[in-house]
Amino acid sequence: MFLENEKLKLRALEPEDLEVLYKWENNTNLWVHGNTLTPYSKLALRQYISETQQQDIYEAKQLRFMIELKATNTAIGTIDLYEFDFHHSRAGVGILIDENHRNNSYALQTLELIKEYVFAFLHIKQIFAYITTDNSQSIRLFEKAGYKRAGELLDWVHYDSIYKNVYIYQLINN
Repeated sequence: MFLENEKLKLRALEPEDLEVLYKWENNTNLWVHGNTLTPYSKLALRQYISETQQQDIYEAKQLRFMIELKATNTAIGTIDLYEFDFHHSRAGVGILIDENHRNNSYALQTLELIKEYVFAFLHIKQIFAYITTDNSQSIRLFEKAGYKRAGELLDWVHYDSIYKNVYIYQLINN
């Protein structure tokens, strides 16, 4: 079965996710890992949740799942597919695990679930991730998940008055 294992379930966003999304999206410490430049309002997030319930990945070119612990039905993170390109058969992936649930192998399990979904259900050729070169925890995670470093983009991310290099990691379905 796609999108779940014995501990985790990847599910669509629900209106009840508003508060936890608001907390994660407005955590300025996480903005360096994405493209966020300003805080999100609850109204904007409410609209985003509503829109994502009505669009599929082919239309929106992106898809977000909530990562939920099956035992407690607790949302512990999100995983995004972005820059979905049907023609070139690829999608970017980004993952967030709430700091209270890290170091439990949930991120690795989630990457495995999304890999199965992307390769076996969507029939996509490859998944890629951009990771700043100083993010050793994410580098270890993606390498453990089988991603290979494919290149480095110099001065790619501007954050807190400095530029950071970014590695590109790929997982190709052979």
